[in-house]
Amino acid sequence: MSCSPDRAKMSHPSPSRVALIAVVLVGGAAAARAAEIQSRPEGVEEIVFAVRAFGTDGHYYANFGYFDNNPQRWAYGPGGGQLCKLDLRTGKVSVLLDDPQGGVRDPCVHYDGRKILFSYRKGGQNHYHLYEIDADGTKLRQLTDGPYDDIEPIYRPDDHIVFCSSRCNRFVACWYTQVAILYRCDGDGRNIRPLSSSIVHDNTPWMLPDGRILYTRWEYVDRSRVRYHHLWTIGPDGTGQMVYFGNMHGGTVMIDAKPIPGTNKVACIFSPGHGRKEHSGRMTIVDPSEGPDSQARVQRLGTGSDYRDPYPLSEDSFLLAEGNRILWMNGRGETHVLHAFDGGKTMRVHEPRPLRPRDREPLLPSTVDLSRAIGQLVLADVRHGRRMQGVAAGEIKRLLVLEQLPKPVNLNGTISHNTSIGGTFTLKRILGTVPVEADGSANFEVPALRNIFFVALDENDLAVKRMQSFVTVQPGEMFSCAGCHEHRTDAPHSRASPTLAALRRPPSHIEPIADVPDVIDFPRDVQPILDRHCVSCHGGERLDGKIDLSSAPSGHRVFSRSYHTLMTVKGLVSHGNDADGNRPPRSIGSAASRLMATLVPSHFDVKLSERDRRLVRLWIETGAAYPGTCAAMEVKAAAYHLTGFRPNEHYVREMKRFGILPAEFDSTRDPIDVYATDQAYWQSFWHWPREQKP
Repeated sequence: MSCSPDRAKMSHPSPSRVALIAVVLVGGAAAARAAEIQSRPEGVEEIVFAVRAFGTDGHYYANFGYFDNNPQRWAYGPGGGQLCKLDLRTGKVSVLLDDPQGGVRDPCVHYDGRKILFSYRKGGQNHYHLYEIDADGTKLRQLTDGPYDDIEPIYRPDDHIVFCSSRCNRFVACWYTQVAILYRCDGDGRNIRPLSSSIVHDNTPWMLPDGRILYTRWEYVDRSRVRYHHLWTIGPDGTGQMVYFGNMHGGTVMIDAKPIPGTNKVACIFSPGHGRKEHSGRMTIVDPSEGPDSQARVQRLGTGSDYRDPYPLSEDSFLLAEGNRILWMNGRGETHVLHAFDGGKTMRVHEPRPLRPRDREPLLPSTVDLSRAIGQLVLADVRHGRRMQGVAAGEIKRLLVLEQLPKPVNLNGTISHNTSIGGTFTLKRILGTVPVEADGSANFEVPALRNIFFVALDENDLAVKRMQSFVTVQPGEMFSCAGCHEHRTDAPHSRASPTLAALRRPPSHIEPIADVPDVIDFPRDVQPILDRHCVSCHGGERLDGKIDLSSAPSGHRVFSRSYHTLMTVKGLVSHGNDADGNRPPRSIGSAASRLMATLVPSHFDVKLSERDRRLVRLWIETGAAYPGTCAAMEVKAAAYHLTGFRPNEHYVREMKRFGILPAEFDSTRDPIDVYATDQAYWQSFWHWPREQKP
């Protein structure tokens, strides 16, 4: 889709509404500062920037789409969007695009400096789409469309585009707003496909000088949901996803990162805590030369705490936005106002970028094979890494392969959510196990574009170590790592290395686990085991040890007495949710859960079948959630698994929107299997080779 409006007919704001005022520097220190700016080697003459209102929500990521608990409420700010060009030589401002009811964001200047890629929500419409416009304000053309939000686009060196999009059809697992993850498309908007499998946000991609893409990835695989939003890299085709900086030290959002020319450093915003509205925070320089966890290589610049949208021109020169001003900052953190904007109480300036040609990064060759549904993972040594002390050679026999699952709707944004009690916020799928060789190596296939993580198991299938991050492989990709929680500066074995035992054979297929549901539901799957073996002593009128493992409602939101007892009253389950992750061996999961020690004959002759014991163990390894369906996240009674359960209107609405339920589905009358509906939703994200896709 494209459009080319007559430039003369485009709407221009009145001077009183725009009021973009060049700051005139006169005399003394101001004149010296002006001379310093004009003498910068970068030679910037023009800046392009966006003007819009802040979003209505305080979270850094919630500035597009609607809220699932109130679909009439939209997260973007009030109307008023402009794309502007500032001439630093004259102070003149040209308005390239003005929409009094729309929204403009995320400009990215093309390598030739002649056109601008940006995200635009037209007045009267609710979604942002990708657009291009020539640098003189002519030839506006639309690249993407549909009932999605496409934001934060950048050019790749081959003129294709990487951007973030809500096409992933999911909501934040601990909030009410939609998720955007990484996608790519051709330069004309065609051939869109995902690069990421994140269940929560990816943000602000930008090219690195070596051809990789730097971006912010938020994740919480059974660890703090508010502390880990750090810098990662990815190949332009989605391969080689790897941490760049952070992910071991929580407590801030690192976002809007861009490389500093002539260095290996990046400039970014440290947005405090769980992140502030529109990515505001401290201007920060990050040097990854000592590895991705060296806090000593983090340098704050300036005294402000509401900077946004840094653009490095050199190690001693940066463009920034702050409130209604465009700033220039030097390497000492001193700032100078280039322009101020009188936008009233709502309008602010965003994303100042130099409007000029720039060098293309090297084009990394793609190794993606879209005709395949799998990728390959090679692990050099499962014992190699941080906090692996005490794990003996050969102790780890296999890896449990798990998948973290996205949410089609989320209707509770507090710690007292309905997935668990103080534990996991997400459901997990059990894919199966793969062998680990005696030297600690593993070589196996995994499904492509899925959110995969692992639990290292001993000879008794008890958890030795748990991964609290995730890995994604592209179709046909071979990805290798040095160990578990290894230092990211450690190099893995090369593809051709003959020294690993696991590489002397073909890659293993994941072996499914028989007689266990791939997504475990506590009332449906675990409670019957407790009923058969435990409630005679721990339920009803008999409560030995004051332990109640009955299925009666507990009065604690939606949970049964048994679940409440296991998770809080007696703490019999170590579910793995931890603020910082990377716990010592055997400190979380099945090996650390006292429940497993009670399900043995020595405990009053309790005799579980191998299948029942396996199911309880895997329920713990998958995070010990209560429901096994996203439809039960807001249910007010524990019997959601029984016949007659009806999911709420929000779940039904989103499943219709995603095409999982038919548009004519009547939630008050038509039968529904919520477990099957969830499975169809999750499977809608699977990558199918084109010739095999149903």
